[in-house]
Amino acid sequence: MTEQKQTVLECRSVVRRFREGGSVLEVLSGVDLKIEPAERVAIVGASGSGKTTLLQIMGGLDDPDEGQVFIDGQLMHGSSEVSKGDLRNRYIGFVYQFHHLLPEFTAQENVAMPLLIRREAKADALRQAGDLLARVGLGGRLTHKPGELSGGERQRAAVARALITRPQLVLADEPTGNLDAGNGEQVLKLMLELNEELQTSLVIVTHDQSIAARMDRILVLEDGKLRS
Repeated sequence: MTEQKQTVLECRSVVRRFREGGSVLEVLSGVDLKIEPAERVAIVGASGSGKTTLLQIMGGLDDPDEGQVFIDGQLMHGSSEVSKGDLRNRYIGFVYQFHHLLPEFTAQENVAMPLLIRREAKADALRQAGDLLARVGLGGRLTHKPGELSGGERQRAAVARALITRPQLVLADEPTGNLDAGNGEQVLKLMLELNEELQTSLVIVTHDQSIAARMDRILVLEDGKLRS
């Protein structure tokens, strides 16, 4: 009998409110969501619907006002910041619209950073980073700093950084939104190939319906709730 793998991420009745002047705006109104191993999910919705807020809560970067988030069966919120940081480093990779590479470090050093945070040996971390950068077509750009890379190259390096720890889950917020069509397609194709190769679950927040159509599931965030 095949052992069933643990659900990668689960949101249970997640609520998030923001105060605006004297009023309270409820952006998320009881979101329930399960992400399974190696699954590809798109979250779409109108601008301001709370997509990025939901993604940040899923990744432990923001706290819900109510509800719970579980990563690999472990409660994300309610723990210390150190514990949350450890869960993020072990289980989650992030890709944003802007690459967020550190300008003073080389591409190889940027990609190795999550491993160095884990206190892995520097030489081994750099070797793994070099291997993965070669895999994303940047083997000849290891010593280049972000300012010396094109926009598409920077975003490919950011994808490599997100995947260097072989996370169970990659959360991507408009990962191709800052790229032209050609580079955007290249980055998306790379993310889908690595998703299949590494069996990493992938959640993409996007306004691009052509990107959403290439996922296993499309979820719409509307009126604070997710619907399929």
